[in-house]
Amino acid sequence: MIELGPHAVFIISAYLGVAIAVGGLITWTLYDGRRTARKLAELEARNPRGRPAN
Repeated sequence: MIELGPHAVFIISAYLGVAIAVGGLITWTLYDGRRTARKLAELEARNPRGRPAN
C-alpha cells in the first residue's frame, strides 16, 4: 500500500469527505429528478393536450 506518512489522517479524511459529498450530490440529484418527474406528470394529467388552461 502507499505510504502516506505523517499526513495520513488528513489525506484519508479528505478522501472520505469528498466521497460523502459526491454521494450526497448523487442522492439529492436522484431525489430531485423523481420529484420533478412527479410534478410534471401531475401537470400533464391536469392538461394533457399541452394547451394553456383558461
